[in-house]
Amino acid sequence: MHTHTPAYIGGKHLDGAETYDNIDPADGRSLGTVIRSGRREIDLAVEAARAAQPGWYATPVADRAVALTRLADAITAESETLARLESEDTGKPIGQARADAAVCARYFQFYGHAIDTYYGDTIPVRPGIQAYTTREPFGVTGHIVAWNYPMQLFARGVAPAIATGNCAVVKPADETPRTAVRLAELATASGIPDGVINIVPGIGAEAGAALTAHPDVRQVGFVGSTAVGAQVAHAAAERVVPATLELGGKSAHVVFPDADLDAAAEAVTKGILQNAGQTCSAGSRLIVHRDAHDALVPRLTAAFSAVRIGPGADDPDLGPLVSRKQQARVAGFLDGLTSGEVLVGGAAPDDPELGEGAYFTPTLVDGVDPGSRLAQEEVFGPVLAVMSFDRPEEAVRLANSTPYALMGAVWASDISRALTTARGIEAGQVYVNAFGAGGGVEFPFGGFRGSGYGREKGVEALDAYTQSKTFIIKL
Repeated sequence: MHTHTPAYIGGKHLDGAETYDNIDPADGRSLGTVIRSGRREIDLAVEAARAAQPGWYATPVADRAVALTRLADAITAESETLARLESEDTGKPIGQARADAAVCARYFQFYGHAIDTYYGDTIPVRPGIQAYTTREPFGVTGHIVAWNYPMQLFARGVAPAIATGNCAVVKPADETPRTAVRLAELATASGIPDGVINIVPGIGAEAGAALTAHPDVRQVGFVGSTAVGAQVAHAAAERVVPATLELGGKSAHVVFPDADLDAAAEAVTKGILQNAGQTCSAGSRLIVHRDAHDALVPRLTAAFSAVRIGPGADDPDLGPLVSRKQQARVAGFLDGLTSGEVLVGGAAPDDPELGEGAYFTPTLVDGVDPGSRLAQEEVFGPVLAVMSFDRPEEAVRLANSTPYALMGAVWASDISRALTTARGIEAGQVYVNAFGAGGGVEFPFGGFRGSGYGREKGVEALDAYTQSKTFIIKL
């Protein structure tokens, strides 16, 4: 069905003179047109948020909590429609899109509950002095959402922002704008006041840049590449406003010989193939002990070779990448391979029925040089780079050898060794004998170094959208 996606500002749809096509990555056809928001739409959205914010912050916390949980229920009721929009926009299998809709609802449920117990502190100093802190919203928050998990990332930023009394302006990714508008419509239907959530679809370099530079946006959240994240951080720093940046990753699995290799193989496969490898925390490097290599790699070869590829609507194991541009980028890593042996995949599938889509086969590359481009740069595709180690300290060094530090995992039966290794890995989140690409709603998430700063998810995310105010009273 060919549709048009407008902006959603102050509880109303808004169109503009310019549009662009929304392309289905499964077959290259247009799904419809999208408003190409510019400075005019950004100004209107920020003004709507500014106008709504004092009243929204003055709303009793219990009422805000009810509104968020009501929205969670509405998302659950609408989950099939949302999942189909998401699957069409991103190309991901419909089963994964359904799971994303459930997680989206969970964010609003979680923060609707969390805000009820979000308190300041009392500071004991001395008799005659009473000191305490409160947490206060910034006002208008700007959210630039990536295209890989549109619903999840929308909720991950917007839910804690509005729970704490901010009003949000959201710039969804160019390629995946539709669920953001539908979620804002559901928010209005759930009783969240007009202007609390505003959506401005458009091109990142235009609408995204205007949003981050707007003088009335007092906090910015960005999910995307490290290069663009640096530009967002610069724009925020010029206005002296805080930014939460969740950027690239080159997360590593470290596997010891005493690990449960079947469990490790299953988790590694799921992590790198989920969402066609287009996950910041995909686990795109496998650092395996030499004594476990010949037992683990054949398991992965078999798993990769058995993957079903197809359009998201057919619910395959692996859908297309988000665009032809992304397909060409992933192919470039394999075309320019300087080290390693491609054991599985390495190219677009040769199935003529998939020829019009942005597909790429599950790819396993063994013996990768740790200093090579494939080992150092984020591919954002279904490509796993395998390298070996002999000593635990070597594994830690390899895990920490990229510019990124988002996630990691350690697989070992010896818990002492596993925890020692996990402590040595520089990352914002480390799993032991488990792995979740993106983890759960409840777990604080974010990176070190080139993977960004600030934390989203969990109760800790509420701090990202508030500022501390201290009161000192002489009695």
